[in-house]
Amino acid sequence: MLREFLVAKLHNLVITGASTEYQGSIGLDKEWLRRAGLHPFEKVQVYNITNGERLETYIIEEEEGSRRVTLNGAAARKGTPGDRIIVAAYGLVDEKEAKRIKPRILIFDGRENRVIQEK
Repeated sequence: MLREFLVAKLHNLVITGASTEYQGSIGLDKEWLRRAGLHPFEKVQVYNITNGERLETYIIEEEEGSRRVTLNGAAARKGTPGDRIIVAAYGLVDEKEAKRIKPRILIFDGRENRVIQEK
């Protein structure tokens, strides 16, 4: 049997931009993707801490070092610049792997999108 487990989490990010004039996605700084083991076009869930909205979308890369978080397309209706969010990615693992899984977690300052802790 396969079970779904958290594999990566970006906690307490701040949305820096939103545009409905895009086909859809969340843009994230390329550095964070590398550090968290995430990939462009990977499916993620986004939890808006500020307003309680939740959505599912895919990742696109923002420029490395930009500290940008952009909601695009329909996702832009679920949050606005300044909102704090969590981005979570899940993966299917078998029973053996489930005992060894250790998600990569980046915790941000909630203001300037600086990583303050990495687990």
